[in-house]
Amino acid sequence: MQVTFAQDDLRPLIEAVIVETVAHLRGDEAKLGDKLAFDEPTAAQMLSLEPHQLRDERLRGRITASQIVGRRIRYVRDDLLAYLARHRTEART
Repeated sequence: MQVTFAQDDLRPLIEAVIVETVAHLRGDEAKLGDKLAFDEPTAAQMLSLEPHQLRDERLRGRITASQIVGRRIRYVRDDLLAYLARHRTEART
């Protein structure tokens, strides 16, 4: 069974999905605000990890973090982006 659609028929659906996705992303960005650094649970969520997984990566030296007053751990956005960049993989076809 093969289903075909004209490009113009799909355009409104695609535009609606894009609008909804962009609105969702902007909402997420607004929640983060102008924070300089993120605690471990928040940083882990941003990376789609569990907090213990991010802690383990930090303890293994695979991601950098800052230790602030009271030995609290914080991750700056650049730490998270660098971690993601180091773990990129090529698409397989």
